[in-house]
Order: sequence, then structure tokens, then C-alpha cells
Amino acid sequence: MTVDALTDVAGVRVGHATRTGDGWLTGTTVVLAPEGGAVAAVDVRGGGPGTKETDALDPRNLVQKVEAVVLTGGSAYGLDAASGVMAWLEERGRGVRVGPDPAHVVPVVPAACVFDLGRGGDFRARPDAATGRAAVEAAHASAPGAPVAQGCVGAGTGAAVGVLKGGVGTASTVLESGITVAALVVANAAGSAVDPETGVLYGELFQGRRVAYPEPAVHESARRRIAEAEASSAPPPLNTTLAVVATDAGLSKAQAQKLAGTAHDGIARAVRPVHLLSDGDTVFALATGERPLDAGQPLALNEVLAAGADMVTRAIVRAVRAAEPVDGPGGRWPSYGELYGG
Repeated sequence: MTVDALTDVAGVRVGHATRTGDGWLTGTTVVLAPEGGAVAAVDVRGGGPGTKETDALDPRNLVQKVEAVVLTGGSAYGLDAASGVMAWLEERGRGVRVGPDPAHVVPVVPAACVFDLGRGGDFRARPDAATGRAAVEAAHASAPGAPVAQGCVGAGTGAAVGVLKGGVGTASTVLESGITVAALVVANAAGSAVDPETGVLYGELFQGRRVAYPEPAVHESARRRIAEAEASSAPPPLNTTLAVVATDAGLSKAQAQKLAGTAHDGIARAVRPVHLLSDGDTVFALATGERPLDAGQPLALNEVLAAGADMVTRAIVRAVRAAEPVDGPGGRWPSYGELYGG
């Protein structure tokens, strides 16, 4: 049984730590790999990224597998959340073995952040090592294949897509080969997810099914409210869309890097514009290796690549639809559901 989430990749778990109220509107999301790690790669295309340990994922470098990936709010300050995850992994002997003692490990924890500083009202309210630890503990405590909370949770708590509220979304598919491909996204973009002429979500135009366009009167009302939101607050100065694409296919680091790269197409379908200087768009790829690719088919990777991009698009649509409006000391962000309904 699948739950249409990143956790449909066997062994992968997701945990959120969310902070709201008293100036807070931020959080951290941890993707926890099966014990022993997963092959990992990354592709960074935004002009203003905030990341940690991404160089280790280069196929030319030593590290082959990672135990966890951290997505966090708090801009560069929030990268401290990875320290809490690193400490949790070290306590369990999970990481790169560097000595004769099984406890001699260095957990390599790649991380990336979104800009949400001050959106709860307090510029200094941002994730730290304790937030990261809470998120990885939540992931570890979750059942295998558990549903993943979406919307304004974890790293998506303070996310915004243009003037609308953003958040976390996830989606998965099982290919004819039996391989599972899934994505989890933190949608926090300077660009818009909504076609200004029709009100339909860009990403829904690429999902292979009939699109339900909003009624003209509903769209006109939404356009007025969006214009009011734009006039009442300055546009977010910095943004980032983050994604983790996971599969149970057996991929090399180079193949995983290709998956991370093509998955960026999924962002471009759902948000316009993307990969700006004010964005830090970053996609991680994880491969658990449970299902080997068909060695007799040199192009067998193609269906995984295509599915990765498709799942990112679906996950962004689900993030925007699951988001709830925010009106607080740090600003007001209406939600797509508030403006357009279901």
C-alpha cells in the first residue's frame, strides 16, 4: 500500500519540527535514509543558495552514501539544524567509518535552507541544532511507509510562493519496472505558481489529466486580493525551492546527480520564473539500491529521470494546495485554497 509520499521508497522516513507563535514561523524537515545510508547527489541551480556538505556529494569525491538530508528554514543561520542531526547519527554509530572503533564515524549530513527570516515577526527566531534533532527524532519515530504531513510544517512553515503561502508537498509513483520514484518539496519561490490569466496552478497543466479552471468570478476576486497583498507588503527579498527526489533504484552517484538535475525541470513547470539570483533552488537525489536497473537496457535510467521531474511538479502543486493562510506580525500570505477553494 502506498501513501503517495517520499516514504513510499522503502526505508526512507520523514520528520518535521515546526515552530510557530511568539515571533516564530519556521522549522526543519529531515529525510532519514535507511540505516547504512543511500547513494546521494545534488544539483544547485539557484543564484543564492544556502547549503552544507554539498561538495561531498560530487561523484568525483569520496563519500558514497549519506544517512540523512536536512531541509530547513532560517536562511544560512538555519543550517545549524544539521548539527543536531549529525550528533543524533553519531550517537548511533551512523556515518562514514574513520577508525577501528565502530563509534569512530563522521556523519555527512547535506543540508539546504530556505529564506523565511522575520516572517513570524522575530528576525532572530530560526532553527538551530535542537530543531534539527527534533526533526530527525520525529523521522526515526515514524512507522515505515507512514504518511507525510504537508503544508505549513517543518521547513515549509514560513515558506511563500510569490505572495501566496507555500509549504511542504510530496508525491510518488511506481513505474512499470516496479521501481518507486518519489519527491518531497519545500515550495518557497520568488516566482508564482499561479497562471495570472486563468488562476490555474501551472503545475496542474503538466499532470496528464483534465484541468479544472476556476470560475471567472472566483478568479477575478482572487486577482483583487492578490493585488492587495502585493500592495500591502514588499515582495520577499530572497527565496528558495528545495526538493529531495528518492528512488529504490540502484544508481551510481553520477546517475543520482543526473536525477537531481533533471528534477529541476519539475520546478520549472510549476513555478515561473525559477533559478533567479534571489533563489537558491536545490535538489537532492537519494537512491537506496533495492531494485537494480536493467543492465541490458542502457536507457533504463530515462524513466526514472522523467518520473523524478513529474513528482517534483506534483509535490509543488500539493504544497501550494495544502498551505494555510498566515496573517501575523511578520506579514500576511493568503493561501491558494483560501482564494480559489478546492
